[in-house]
Amino acid sequence: MIGASGKSGQALTSRLLLSGRRVVPVVRSPHWLPPAPLREHALLAPVRRADLSDRAAMRAAVSDARRIVSTAHARHTEALLAAAPPAARLVLLGSTRRFSRFPDRLADEIRAGEAAFLASGRAGVMLHPTMIYGATGEENVQRLAAMLRRLPFLPLPGGGRSLIQPIHQDDVTQSIEAALGIAWAGPETLVIAGGEAVTYADFAIAIATACGLPRPRIVPMPASLLMLAARITARLRLPLRASPEEIRRLLEDKAFPTTPMIARLGVRPIGLADGLARTFQAVKIDF
Repeated sequence: MIGASGKSGQALTSRLLLSGRRVVPVVRSPHWLPPAPLREHALLAPVRRADLSDRAAMRAAVSDARRIVSTAHARHTEALLAAAPPAARLVLLGSTRRFSRFPDRLADEIRAGEAAFLASGRAGVMLHPTMIYGATGEENVQRLAAMLRRLPFLPLPGGGRSLIQPIHQDDVTQSIEAALGIAWAGPETLVIAGGEAVTYADFAIAIATACGLPRPRIVPMPASLLMLAARITARLRLPLRASPEEIRRLLEDKAFPTTPMIARLGVRPIGLADGLARTFQAVKIDF
């Protein structure tokens, strides 16, 4: 499990251990330890320390692996391919950000990682999730909830009419677990998305409803003005802020069919209301 210390990595480690599977965590940090409830689990192997930028160390860390999950950024795909045993089955995590039509360095890195994987001929899959929410420490929903609590209105480019289809961490975890059980004949890619696409304005309204806040007043504003404000708030290091890139991406639809995900993985994603209810029951939001 490469990236075992991350949000998706920890969620998947917990699920696999509870289902009776042995997990070998591989992390970069020399100090990270598994969460206390899992630390003494009989099926959790000792932590292996390796950085994907150190190919010799990574090769040693995964030399005996038959199945490798990587929740690390897709930019590291080429390094992982060089380190992984040729017969190991791979499950990699990308992002639907790779479909962005705007110039974007992170999207370019994901596309490059995907291209390297598809060209490798290696057995496995790269899963491209939409925006993930619901994990411990996740900031997407919590940050927007904090904004709704503190701001008298929510400024959105175009009034928030673009579509978003966030996926709950539980569905991401279930999708990765399902992918581990498939005998992939070669490299494939697959989008995993939430159960429904909604406008960003409706997404904000659903978050407010889920955490007991009044219905937010959505104020349409030009994206250029919001991007300028984002640069200013970043320099001032204000607690409520978004990057110009995040604001620009609010102008494009991010909706995907879930039929391939259901057919290939057997995972039927939950709806937004259910996912938000789980999120606010499990996570205490500090406003």
